[in-house]
Amino acid sequence: MRYRNLGQTGTLVSTLCLGTMNFGKESDEPTAHGQLDRFVESGGNFIDTADVYQRGTSEEFIGRWLSKRGRHDDLVIATKARMPMGEGPNEAGLSKPRLMRTVDASLRRLQVEAIDLYQAHCWDPRTPVEETLETFDDLVRAGKVRYVGVSNFAGWQLQRAALLARHNGWARVATLQPQYNLLAREIEWELVPVCLLEGIGILPWSPLGGGWLTGKYRPDQRPTGATRLGEDPGRGVEAYDKRNIDRTWRVLDAVREIAADRGATPAQIALAWVTDRPGVSSTILGARTVEQLDDNLGAADLELSEAERQRLDDASDPGLPAYPYGFIADLGAR
Repeated sequence: MRYRNLGQTGTLVSTLCLGTMNFGKESDEPTAHGQLDRFVESGGNFIDTADVYQRGTSEEFIGRWLSKRGRHDDLVIATKARMPMGEGPNEAGLSKPRLMRTVDASLRRLQVEAIDLYQAHCWDPRTPVEETLETFDDLVRAGKVRYVGVSNFAGWQLQRAALLARHNGWARVATLQPQYNLLAREIEWELVPVCLLEGIGILPWSPLGGGWLTGKYRPDQRPTGATRLGEDPGRGVEAYDKRNIDRTWRVLDAVREIAADRGATPAQIALAWVTDRPGVSSTILGARTVEQLDDNLGAADLELSEAERQRLDDASDPGLPAYPYGFIADLGAR
C-alpha cells in the first residue's frame, strides 16, 4: 500500500480508502467487520462513512469495530453531514445548530473523541456558506474535528469556500470528494484546477462507475436482477440507459485489453488510473463483500505505464463543451 498527504495536511493516508456506504445495506455487520479487518491488514488506514448511510448504521458498525479493536490512533476516520436524518424541517442541511448536533451524534456512533475529516456531503443552498465554514472552524477549535472537507460541490462553490476560509482565518478546506472515474471526467474542467491551485486533496467516489468499469456489462445485454443497474437501469448518474453509448464501450474495450496484458482485472486497471490522476490523495472503494475488496486491493501497488495511461486518457476523453471551455482553449492556443 502506498501513502500520500491528505491534501496539504501533514497526515498521510493510504492511496485506497475504504468506503462504507454499503454497511448495513448490502453488507451486514460481520461482513463489514471482515472488510475493515482485511483493509487494515493490507495496509489501509483511511475509512470513509457518512451519517446518512443507513441512518447512522454504517457509523455504528465502524464504532463497534473500533471498540472491539481497542485502538484507532493509527487510522484516519472520515464522515459527512448534510443529508436528511429525519422528517423535520431542520433535519437536513449545514446550519450551525444542525452541525453542532450531527457532529456529536457521529462521535457517539463512531465511539471516537474526534473525527479526523468532517465533510459537507453536498452544497446547502439554504445556509450561507460562511455559517457552515465558521461552524467547521468552531468544531476544529473545540477538538471535535481535526480537518474539514466538502463533497459534491461545483467549481465556483469550492473556490468560494476556499477563499472565504483563507480570508477569515478559518480551518481550510482540506479535501474534495467528487464522482471521478474513466466514464466521469467532467471534474477536470473546473474542480481539478481549483484543487491543484488551492492544495485541496481529491477523494474520488464511484471510481468504478457503479460497477461499469469491472467489465460486467455488455452493449447487447441490458442488466436485470439483483445488481445496482439491474434493479433500476434507467435512474442514477451511472444508469445503464445513460451510459450505454459508444464512448463507454470504447473505454471498456481499452480497460479489458490492458487488464489482459497486465494479468490484472478491469477493476484494478480502472482504480490504478484514477488513483494516479493529478491531485488525488486517496480513492474511495465501495466493495460489498470481502472478495470484492480483495480484488480492489490488488490495485494498491499497480502503476500503469505512460502508454497505458495515454490509451485510457484518449479512450475516455469526453471532449470540451463548445462554450466556454472549448472557446477559451482555442483562444489560449493562439
